[in-house]
Amino acid sequence: MSSDLSMPASTAEWEAIWAVNGLPEAMWLDGAWSPAADGSVRTLVTPRDGSDLATVPAGGVADVERAVAGARRAFDSGVWSRLPPRERGDVLLRWADLLERHRDELALLIALEMGKPVVTARTVEVRTSIGLVRWYGELADKLMDESPRGRPDSLAIVSREPLGVVGAITPWNFPLTLACFKVPAALVAGNSVVLKPASQTPLSMLRVAELGSRAGLPDGVLQVITGSGPVIGEALARHPGVDTLTFTGSPAVGGRLLRSAGESNLKPVALELGGKSPNIIFDDVEDLDAAMDSAAWAIAFNSGQMCTAGSRLLVHASLHDEVVAGVTERLATLRAGDPLDPATDFGPLATRGHREDVAAEIRAGRRSGARLVLGGEEIPDGPGFHLSPAVFTEVSPGDRLAQHEIFGPVLSVLRFRDEDEAVKIANDSDFGLGASVWTGGLRRAHRVSRRIVAGTVWVNCYEEGDASVPFGGRKLSGHGADKSVHGLDKFTALKTTWMAL
Repeated sequence: MSSDLSMPASTAEWEAIWAVNGLPEAMWLDGAWSPAADGSVRTLVTPRDGSDLATVPAGGVADVERAVAGARRAFDSGVWSRLPPRERGDVLLRWADLLERHRDELALLIALEMGKPVVTARTVEVRTSIGLVRWYGELADKLMDESPRGRPDSLAIVSREPLGVVGAITPWNFPLTLACFKVPAALVAGNSVVLKPASQTPLSMLRVAELGSRAGLPDGVLQVITGSGPVIGEALARHPGVDTLTFTGSPAVGGRLLRSAGESNLKPVALELGGKSPNIIFDDVEDLDAAMDSAAWAIAFNSGQMCTAGSRLLVHASLHDEVVAGVTERLATLRAGDPLDPATDFGPLATRGHREDVAAEIRAGRRSGARLVLGGEEIPDGPGFHLSPAVFTEVSPGDRLAQHEIFGPVLSVLRFRDEDEAVKIANDSDFGLGASVWTGGLRRAHRVSRRIVAGTVWVNCYEEGDASVPFGGRKLSGHGADKSVHGLDKFTALKTTWMAL
């Protein structure tokens, strides 16, 4: 543990935190560290240099049974579910304080397990996660039931009740933040949670769960089970003791979870899936430099491994060449390197296999006839799963480069001539997660943002927001919302109580 008042300034200082704290090596079940029932383990590999990082349990169906049973006992006992809301909120606030005190350690775990530069992990991912836990803790006693008025002979009360046991499955690209999109909301509503983090990146959430117990979460209220998606995720989807499931990941896996839930107890499944977000620069943009800064950031942040990555850059024909030159110049200056080096601002991809998949997409893009103006599919020598950003021009809206979610630092630039064409290209996608509009015209900003089919539209910015606004998608990007008061909807059920007077 280190102070939150200063940040380690060298690789050696970050490695010293690793040496002092070690790494989690067990699941968190019923308030304690636990191996898999059959003793199986999985070796984690760090994208930092491809070396073995740690071993964690490779959980199986028996472990899911134990996790769900423990969560159900905790829920039915009322030790959490019937606790006064303010007291639940106080636990979350103490949890947030503990996370703040362990901020450096959590950033280190994220950097080691998925390759995010440690400074970014600390200043963006960990900060955002702490903010989400704190926001829901502060919300706890501010939620109101309803009582419709107007009937002198009766009284109606509409209340929200926790569903029971929540199954949550989260991805590897933001191992802490995307879990904190879900877990604090489910908990503050009174549920118990069984969380399955991505098999590649369980370490940060394992530590967070331990800190939650230290903050006062009763045993069994937050279970973290490690293992593969096809085993653990499928078992959660089919388990009759899981009352609802929330998932962030790919459309293919989301579809399988929906089918499995439908074939078992018909539990609701909330999905936040992929994206192919359009980032639109109109010819009346007021600050073109800011737009180009943002376009480079939107494809390079987290090495492009982001569901809202601005992977389709739509540029008015009159600005096309200037924007391409400006964005490629910015991307070319990024410093790739060791994620534990504070000077690194562009980290490796999360796994060796994923890097090979992204490189294959770049090769396919070159064969399609699009023009590669920056980067290439060559895999660089040296440690770490690095791959340089790639920029394609002469991309058609129907090309795979413009339709497929590559989930890496690959930018496709498309020209448009007028507003209608820009909107048509933006909506020509199976996804509908995020979008951005750069314009100096107030009326255009309103018109275009209304016409784009997406869960979030940013105007003259990208990826902005906070815990108070919902996050979710349309079409193959999923349904349901994380964050904000609306993030509680999927974890609660409406009950009407009608009383004759």
